[in-house]
Amino acid sequence: MRKLGAVAIALGVAALFVLYVLWLGGGAIRATTIMVEEGATLTSLCPGLERKHLVPGNCTTYRAMARLLGSRDPIQAGEFEVPAGTGGAALLDLLQHGRPVQRLITVTEGMPSIIVAEKLTANRYLTGATPAIAEGSVLPDSYGYERGETRASVVGRMQSAMTKTLGGLWPKRTTDCPIVTQEQAVTLASIVEKETGKAAERPMIAGVYCNRLKIGMKLDADPTVIYPVTKGKPLGRRILRSELNADNGYNTYRRAGLPNGPIANPGKASIEAVLHPAQTKALYFVADGTGGHVFADTLAEHNANVAKWYAIRRQRGQM
Repeated sequence: MRKLGAVAIALGVAALFVLYVLWLGGGAIRATTIMVEEGATLTSLCPGLERKHLVPGNCTTYRAMARLLGSRDPIQAGEFEVPAGTGGAALLDLLQHGRPVQRLITVTEGMPSIIVAEKLTANRYLTGATPAIAEGSVLPDSYGYERGETRASVVGRMQSAMTKTLGGLWPKRTTDCPIVTQEQAVTLASIVEKETGKAAERPMIAGVYCNRLKIGMKLDADPTVIYPVTKGKPLGRRILRSELNADNGYNTYRRAGLPNGPIANPGKASIEAVLHPAQTKALYFVADGTGGHVFADTLAEHNANVAKWYAIRRQRGQM
């Protein structure tokens, strides 16, 4: 009897050892991705894991090992990447405590809606049609999304972010710029965004345009001429005389005031620049050859700055 008891104990210990080895080892032969729906449990998820050869043994064995050796924490929803060689214990820990795959789509400052729509349409992990995206309606930022999410829902978050940002910034605006609606602020901010790549210049560019609006002077902004031609994409050539003369509601060389609407999706910094423009008397600016601009209060000063810019361009062989 004593011998039989000792044998039984030895067999039990051996079985537990084998079970423990299986729990730590086995599982994924190759890297794979799995999707876990909201509310999933190990019981509901296990058959799919077994079909993909991610669990050691079968579901019955794996669930028993999980109850005996694993955590009781709930399974997370999301998309998970399971590396090759992931054992049963590591798999359960990944599903309970690991970080789901974070997919991002980025809208850069000044990106026009036509390019935002193209990025969404080209994304193979999103579903559904890409809705029409009004220019200036989305806030440039990086947005997380889940595999299988609809394009419409991602656009909705982008637009909600812009609405929230505008709602927070608008009440704090100064009275230094003659804009009376949030849409006008976005329109002017989109021009500021397109006119300079230097963040420090934005308030000054905004200040120049606000000064021009105050006195009814045309904005003369090249990006507004380009917008009807390309919908905000790069022109890739010099502006044609016919385009400078076109009267289409956007060309600020033809009409004083703001164009019919935004010409891009401006970032928060450009919106803030318009709502808090620099205190300046400047009415003009031109490129300075370093990627920035030089500003002038009078036309005579501006013409001198333009002459310097032309000299730089001729030296570079651009004229």
